Amino acid sequence: MPIFTPIPQDDFVAAIHVLAAKLAEDTAWTPDFIIGIGRGGLVPAVFLSHAIGLPTLSVDYSSQVKDFADAPLVKLAKRTRDGERLLFLDDINDSGRTITHLRGALAAAGAVDGAVRFAMLIDNVSSAERIEYSARTIDRTVTKDWFVFPWEAVAPSAAIAQDAAEVPDRIA
Repeated sequence: MPIFTPIPQDDFVAAIHVLAAKLAEDTAWTPDFIIGIGRGGLVPAVFLSHAIGLPTLSVDYSSQVKDFADAPLVKLAKRTRDGERLLFLDDINDSGRTITHLRGALAAAGAVDGAVRFAMLIDNVSSAERIEYSARTIDRTVTKDWFVFPWEAVAPSAAIAQDAAEVPDRIA
């Protein structure tokens, strides 16, 4: 049985402030847009957008509906060729699968190296992918908790358990 660990709203907002501070400290790289990765990165992207005053765009990855994932990535890759920098934001870098997919799709669409970075509320240091910014780190080889973010907390318990069970190696 997984351990469900709620992330209180105050902790979530504090994590947004940590990310905002890290972005402000990085004077060598400033994004033009924050890209919320659907589904878990949409709410954090809006909060970070307000915290640092940048516009938010979004891509859908979690639904696995090609029309809603791949076409926007082609448009975003073009924006990098036009000189814009994109910060992709998600709730957790767990296995790295989402980041691998996004990086590959952006590269295939001709995104400029160095114009895309990733930020997470929680970064798993044992993930297959590395990111540039995180508010918190965990090691999935040690921490098996299933984190329940404020926007997920409204879901029925069975739905949260079903989401957790989709990738059992994360929490086993």
